[in-house]
Amino acid sequence: MPDYELYYWSVPFRGQFVRAILAHAGKTWTEHGDDAIARLMEETPAQMPVPFMGPPLLVDTKADFAIAEMPAIILYLGETLDLMPDTPALRALTMKIVNDANDVIDDITLDGGRLMWTRERWRDFVPRLEKWMSLWEETGRRHGLQAESGFLLGGELPGVADVVTTTLWSTMTARFEAIGAILEQTAPMTAALTRRVAALPPLARLAAKARKDYGDAYCGGQIEASLRKVVDS
Repeated sequence: MPDYELYYWSVPFRGQFVRAILAHAGKTWTEHGDDAIARLMEETPAQMPVPFMGPPLLVDTKADFAIAEMPAIILYLGETLDLMPDTPALRALTMKIVNDANDVIDDITLDGGRLMWTRERWRDFVPRLEKWMSLWEETGRRHGLQAESGFLLGGELPGVADVVTTTLWSTMTARFEAIGAILEQTAPMTAALTRRVAALPPLARLAAKARKDYGDAYCGGQIEASLRKVVDS
């Protein structure tokens, strides 16, 4: 039996953070298809493994425990898989980074497609995207991250903060080269960290699987189509 069951759509996006933590920890999981997710979302809260509005949803099969919402899932995995820092301060900073990453992908999709991207909206958004990148850069600078070495919050091995950071920026920049250029210019240490951690065998295999399974897809739907029009232009 696999260690976990994951409910997420057939795109990287928010579910990729959960996949990355599981892969980094060497865990096994099965994924339920889009039809199964849609059916589960139609159930009443009383019938759900955990009351939730939308994926990702993770079931820990050995603990018989289900949890939804990406930051909550990451916190659960970080604590149960011993991937969190030792001090309360660094644990809090780790969760700030997770929540920041969640906010960035909300921003990049205009709150999940509430609006579509136009060239004017994208032009106005780029300074905000650069500020997001600079938050990672300054966090790393304060905790000893260097251009070609170190991790975001110190430590000798990559933890949740590093895996989440890498998943955020590597998934996005692999599909939007123009955003990659902005990251390299605005946050070079973060870009270097992303390359180093993404090259770790479990994460490299996961990225290759995502390419095979999802192609160039990022978040899917009309919002991705509108994003590609403005970024690629």
